[in-house]
Amino acid sequence: MVKVINDKIPEKTKWAFGFIGTASAALEGTVFGSITFFYNIKLGLDSGLIGIAWIIFGFWNAINDPIFGILEERTKTKIGRRIPYIRYGAFIYGFLFILSWFPFFGSSQTALFLNFVVVLFVFDTIYTLVGLVTYSLPAEMAITAKSRANLGVYTTILGALGVLVSMALPMFLLTGKTTQLDPAFRPVMIIVGVVSSIIMFVGSFFLYENEYTQKEETLGIMDSLKACLKNKPFLIFESSNFLFTIGYTILLSGIFYYIQFVLQLADFMAMVPLMVVFLSLFIFTAVFSFLVPKYGLKKIQLFGLLFSAFAFLISFFVAEVLIPALIVFSLIGIGMAARVVSEQPIMGDLIDYDETLTGKRRETSYAGINALFVKPSISIANWLYLTIFTVYGFDETLNVQSDHAKVGIMIGFFLVPSILFLIAGILFKWYPLHGKEWDSKKEEISKIHLQKEKDYLEYLKISKKE
Repeated sequence: MVKVINDKIPEKTKWAFGFIGTASAALEGTVFGSITFFYNIKLGLDSGLIGIAWIIFGFWNAINDPIFGILEERTKTKIGRRIPYIRYGAFIYGFLFILSWFPFFGSSQTALFLNFVVVLFVFDTIYTLVGLVTYSLPAEMAITAKSRANLGVYTTILGALGVLVSMALPMFLLTGKTTQLDPAFRPVMIIVGVVSSIIMFVGSFFLYENEYTQKEETLGIMDSLKACLKNKPFLIFESSNFLFTIGYTILLSGIFYYIQFVLQLADFMAMVPLMVVFLSLFIFTAVFSFLVPKYGLKKIQLFGLLFSAFAFLISFFVAEVLIPALIVFSLIGIGMAARVVSEQPIMGDLIDYDETLTGKRRETSYAGINALFVKPSISIANWLYLTIFTVYGFDETLNVQSDHAKVGIMIGFFLVPSILFLIAGILFKWYPLHGKEWDSKKEEISKIHLQKEKDYLEYLKISKKE
């Protein structure tokens, strides 16, 4: 049965897509958020070698996404061109997640380094295949900023639950006064991998795609890249997004070092700052989703970037003590909420704008090209904060760091992201897809989609007669 284009997404689809986001965020967030701390503090891999591994991985991380994104555009199956990657990739995703926590080359520095690189390469491959779809599918299911923002409430809140799991569990099981690995850590990771795989597999049966898109001829790799580079609003967004992703990655990965060595928290207390951030994030995600129709995506995104810069700057001066830290962490949650609520709808607008240039829907192509710009920032972020920590005297073999090393952690974890968010906000001021002119253009795009749907229905009638 062909799904007629309708900007109102069914509730069951919103919940399914949201829980798929929860599962995916739990898997990729745990690996990319805590794998550095796991290998550095618990397995003893040298900080310098970890930094080198991230830089090596950065090249693959940048190349594989646009290639896989374009290949996914060319996928044609009975259940769609995107859904198969979620449904059949779910259990591979879970298995490789579990494998990430069991070094298989040995315990020497060389073996751990090799193992770390292999884990990054292999796990990222399946994450890319699934993540490109979950990142881009909302742009196909919804057209208006209001509808996309509404879907974003589900994806942001439920996805944030996955991020919370990916940070709270490792924070509880990995941090503490000892460098020994908690025996419960690996069994818990196995449970997370299995449960997440099941959620993604079941959730895929409640998703839908606009079937007419499979009929469209896709662009080649070079033509697709050139078309994206001609999309000026996309380039403006990516210049800002590149810097934001460095700062955001430092938040997700560096917080383990901040919690253990600056605040010196362990067990349940280690999770309290995270709980404050995510409580604030949950509350203000709903608030900003209601503000999108009134103020527009550009203003919400810009507020998120600049407010985050302010929150991280204040944190640098006061967050060495728990109570002030909890207050400013709630502010960080507000900034992050504004940013994440507007991110996917903005990407949807960029893909809509591309359709006016190329006449094609290229969601996963854009998700892949987006990764070409921002994925290296993940490697840069992990290399950057480890380098700053090391320069200031951080020693992964010590349970208690020197005051100088703690200053380095505060600079790397708070001050650097503040500067990056500020510059990202300044760059985003040039973003042009907003206002009445763009709203009018969106109405034209909606009519184009309706015509494509009619053409596809006519194509099906002709095919049946033949």
